[in-house]
Amino acid sequence: MLEVEGLTKSFGGFTAVADIRLSVEPGAIHAVIGPNGAGKTTLFNLVTGVLAPSAGRLRFEGEDITGWRADRITARGVARTFQNIRLFREMTAVENVMVGAHCRTSGGFLAAVARVPGRLGRAERETIRRADELLDLVGLSDKRDVAAADLTLVEQRRLEIARALAIAPRLLLLDEPAAGMTPAEIQDANRLILRIRERGVTVLLTEHHMSVVMQVSDRITVLNYGRKIAEGRPESVRRDPEVLAAYLGADA
Repeated sequence: MLEVEGLTKSFGGFTAVADIRLSVEPGAIHAVIGPNGAGKTTLFNLVTGVLAPSAGRLRFEGEDITGWRADRITARGVARTFQNIRLFREMTAVENVMVGAHCRTSGGFLAAVARVPGRLGRAERETIRRADELLDLVGLSDKRDVAAADLTLVEQRRLEIARALAIAPRLLLLDEPAAGMTPAEIQDANRLILRIRERGVTVLLTEHHMSVVMQVSDRITVLNYGRKIAEGRPESVRRDPEVLAAYLGADA
């Protein structure tokens, strides 16, 4: 589904990622791990068009998307969440999800958000229905009309996932989806990621919680200082000496 070929990004004399190569298979949950500063978020920014690569190519479903604008990549079927949550804080949960659906909506999403009685068209009604379905998926049905600013951190992370899913992506990038969660909440996040895959969405994620990575991932790519140092199934990556030294720790 996604092919990354020799991807490199330099900022002046600093190379954040260097000659990264990886392939994400359709229907997979593929994790990218590494210490802070390893280049994970830079890689996500390159894949989603937030940054333009200094070298290398990106292909999504066989189409070269190198250098595409972020909005064009989103419309093509790639969505993401952010490590630092980016919600419309004064909007309700359902309104945030509806805004996320606007690139798939023929009607005006602002009209749907306004909910003018008797003036909602079929497209607006469908947008609301879809938003409610996604809120149910992430466990936020009871928070539908709560402002995003009044949700807990965990609820905000779930809401951001629902908003990303609203564009009906085929590839979803999750940046630290379990950050700040308790062990019980992490298990809930694991189950949600698996449910997303069951809906036919391929997942590429970064995560520091190894319980998430090892339990849900089909394949793991490990970065260190902007370079790929290992790749494989969770059980092989867990035993890789270079990974243990660079990321998991000598006693992992």
